This record gives sequence, C-alpha cells and structure tokens, in this order.
Amino acid sequence: MSDRVSTAADPLSATPAATGAASPHIDAGDAGYRKDLKSRHINMIAIGGAIGTGLFLGAGGRMANAGPSLFIAYAVCGVFAFFVVRALGELVLYRPSSGAFVSYAREFMGEKGAYTAGWLYFLNWSTTAVADITAAATYAHFWAMFSDVPQWILALIALAVVLAANLISVKYFGEMEFWFAIIKVAALVAFMLVGIFLVVTSHDVGGHTPGLSTISDNGGIFPNGVMPMLLLVQGVVFAYASVELCGVAAGETENPEKIMPKAINSIMWRVGLFYVGSVVLLALLLPYTAYSGDQSPFVTVFDKLGIPGAAGVMNLVVLTAALSSLNSGLYSTGRILRSMSLSGSAPKFTGVMNRGGVPYGGILLTAGFGVLGVGLNYVMPEDAFELVINFASIGILGTWAMIMICSLLFYRRAKEGKLTRPGYNLPWAPYTQIVTLGFLASVVVLMWMDGGVGRTTVACLPLIAAALVGGWFLVRGRVRATAAASRD
Repeated sequence: MSDRVSTAADPLSATPAATGAASPHIDAGDAGYRKDLKSRHINMIAIGGAIGTGLFLGAGGRMANAGPSLFIAYAVCGVFAFFVVRALGELVLYRPSSGAFVSYAREFMGEKGAYTAGWLYFLNWSTTAVADITAAATYAHFWAMFSDVPQWILALIALAVVLAANLISVKYFGEMEFWFAIIKVAALVAFMLVGIFLVVTSHDVGGHTPGLSTISDNGGIFPNGVMPMLLLVQGVVFAYASVELCGVAAGETENPEKIMPKAINSIMWRVGLFYVGSVVLLALLLPYTAYSGDQSPFVTVFDKLGIPGAAGVMNLVVLTAALSSLNSGLYSTGRILRSMSLSGSAPKFTGVMNRGGVPYGGILLTAGFGVLGVGLNYVMPEDAFELVINFASIGILGTWAMIMICSLLFYRRAKEGKLTRPGYNLPWAPYTQIVTLGFLASVVVLMWMDGGVGRTTVACLPLIAAALVGGWFLVRGRVRATAAASRD
C-alpha cells in the first residue's frame, strides 16, 4: 500500500472535489489496526494523558524549590499544552492516523520531517519510560516490605509487567488506561475534597494550620523569587508530556470526528482543576519546605495527617500513575515507529504486528531503552529521575514544535485553497502557532539558564542533531527505495 496514495473517499476531509483541492494523504502505517477504542476510552485517555508522573511525583521537588508559585508555571504550561493538542485535534479531524504528527509531518514536510518528528518522539518516550520505571521503583520503596529491594530490581519488575500487558491488544490497552485514569481522577478528587475540608475547618496538618497564612508566613507566593519558578518550566512541561496521546489513539477509534473534540476541549478545565487546583491546595496545607523530591507531595500530606493507611493508599495510586504513563508510552511509540518503518525511516522489525493488531516491534524497541534505564537506576538511583526528565523534555519540546509547524503548514495550505480546515480548528491561527513556538524556544533558554543537568541537556542538542543527521543518511536510501516501490 502506498504511503502517498491520493483518494477522495475520506469523509473527514470535507474537501469537495469541485473545489480543486488536493486529495488527502493516506499513510500505509494505518493499515491493520482495529477500531476497538470507544468514546469512554478516549475520554479517559485524554484525562490520563493530562495527569501523570510529573504531577504525582515531580510536584514535590518543584514545590520545594519554587514554593506556591508553582501553580503559575502549571497554568502557563497548561495553556500551551492545550494549544498543542487543539492543533493536533484539527489535524486529526482532517485525517485520523495512528501515525499522528509523524504522518502529518510526512504530508506537509516530506520524509525528512516525518523522520525528525518520529525520532524526537521516540527520544521523549524512551527517556520517559526510564522516568516512569524510576518513579515506580521510588514509590515501591515507600512500603517497608520493599525498602531493602534495590531500586533497579523494582524498576525491572515494573517494566516487565507493563510490557507484558501492552502486547495483548489495543482493546486491553484501552481498558487498562480507562481504569488507570479513573483511579487517578478519583484519588485527586478525594485529595481535593479532603484538602478543601482541612482548609475550611483549619484542621491541624502535621503541626501546621492550613490556610492563606501557610503561604504568607512562609515567604508568600514567590518565597525564593520569580526565577526559580521560571527555571522549573522545563520540568513542568514534562508533566504534560502525554496530552498528544489521544491524537495517536484516534487511528484506532470509532467516529473520531465526534469523540475527539469533546475529549480535547475537556483537557483545559481538567488542567485547571487537577493541576492548578491541586498545587494551590498543597501550598495551603503545608509550608513549601515540607515537600521534597523524594516523595509524592500527596503522600506527604496524608503522612502528616497521620491517618492509618491513607498515605499507603495514595502511594498505591501514584504508583498506578507511573505504570499508566509507561503503558501509554509503549503504546504510542509502537504506533509511531510502525508508521516510520513502513516508509523506511525506522528499523523494519518495528513495523511488524501480531494477531491482535499490536505493532510489537516498536514496543519492544522502546522497552529495550527502558532496560537501559534499569541500568541507570543501578548506577545512580538518586539522580536518575531528574536526569531523564530533562532529556524527555527535549523530546517533548521537539514533538510539540513539529505539531505546531505541521499545523501552521496545514493552515497555509488551507489559505491557498489546497485543503479545507475542519469546523473544529485551532483558534487565532496562525498567531497561536507562532506564539507557541516562541514559548517552546524560551523553555530551551530557561533550561540553559538553570545550569546543572538542564544546561548539560541543552549542550547535548548538537549531539542530538548530529545523531538525527547521521541517522538520516543511513536510512535515506531505504526511504527512497520504499517510495519508489510504492509508486510502482
């Protein structure tokens, strides 16, 4: 099947033949998937994508560094994350594809664009997989029965369990994410209800009286100044790393034109409620100095309350969140790598599917990098999480930038009359895309200014670029051969 087949049969394109607009692109990587994801799956995947390890584990250390001002960082990054997923949603309604932004980059930027988008996304999720298994191992150490088990062993167990579950079928993945998301949402709702009750009643929390005085008596919203909050933006971006997952899942969804707009629109208020609301409550309940990067801030609150078993239950929830994120990463990279494989820009084995319609080759490749993460946990267990999320942030920034560039090119082609934008589109285009790209560039600058691991990560950008260029020269012959074969 050609990777660039023209057809006028796609009803989602809404492009009348009489207008003279080009027929929509079709990606060979979309063949073979089963449309087993339902509306409830997509809605909960959208929620789960917006609630992950970055909030449950990362918020503790960030609160300790930036104080209550962390909620501002979450709010700002949340707005731009919404713009990105809204832009992707417009492209999805134009043409649903399991290759998602890689498929759109192929259509609007050519094979080099698809190659770059795909491998940046792989950089994102291969390093995120390391962060997730590190988080899972860290959470497991909360319980005494696991305290003496080396962190790398726990990380390996987490990877093995999630990998086995992910290889079954997309329906099973959807069900897992559905229940994972319900657990995460239920836990956050419970935390917020308890937190609001504690604030309203001024109930003692670990020797502190919750309320506005907890903020005002401990340095205010910016206890360490504005700069620490700005410097944490790159880590906060990591918290939203999965918002694009619903776009990847659209290729295996029934009636995406009806389901996707509702799921995407709901992301904005969920970000405001769960991220910003939770961080504000955390700041009201305990001084920012009570939190640390070694423990989930939600576990810290319940631990201070002294409610028997409450901290253990919340720790189980955040462990679920880490496993959910790992599950999502294996799912999405499997689909992206298959799209790339069938065009020649990824190893051939990553395009192989099993009887359940699961592209297991790409999933196994990502899991292989997770094994390297197990080694990282052995070598440097204390710094593994922060190190990998910085590299994951580079992948996220690159992926989001590619999505916005594709959206901008799509908008320009529509203005030229070559394509028709769907009714559900990104507002204020093309300014939204340009401003978002500027924001993403500023995050890279902030990473450099942060020094330490962040500066080291930015310093590795030339190496990443060199690896991409070198990789392209290795695969370009196969890409051209694949394109020539498809034309024949």
